[in-house]
Amino acid sequence: MDSRELDRIDFEILAALRKNARLPNNRLAERVGVAPSTCLERVRRLHADGVLRGFHAEIDHRALGIHLQAMIAVRLTRHRRDQVDAFHDELLELPEVLSVYHVAGENDVLVHVGVRDSDALRDLVLEVFVGRPDMAHVETSLIFEHARTWKLPRGAEPIG
Repeated sequence: MDSRELDRIDFEILAALRKNARLPNNRLAERVGVAPSTCLERVRRLHADGVLRGFHAEIDHRALGIHLQAMIAVRLTRHRRDQVDAFHDELLELPEVLSVYHVAGENDVLVHVGVRDSDALRDLVLEVFVGRPDMAHVETSLIFEHARTWKLPRGAEPIG
């Protein structure tokens, strides 16, 4: 990311796009109070600077046959950077994996997965995690509900 600091307009653009990434440029410009050409240039700069990293579709996993989500907490036996990176990359290749978090604390990695049912979850845990020499501990927690906020995090403030 570029070292350029974000101003109030940048934050308003980010907040609006966080809520609706499909917002047309002219409506976005109107919402933040700038000309459409200025707005488009700011969005392009935010993207080029790595602040905006992409635009994504939110999908209802149930429509795809994914009726069970879980968080798998993993404690590794070894913590060499190359081993952690390789494990991370391996996880991201699995179609069941929705997100991977490298964390501090009792566990080393949290893996958010989506599967069709409890049998598929059991098979995934047994085939991918249990019995690996680099696994010290694996714990699975079912997710009953998942909700995401579309607000910018507290503490994210423009300059000036």
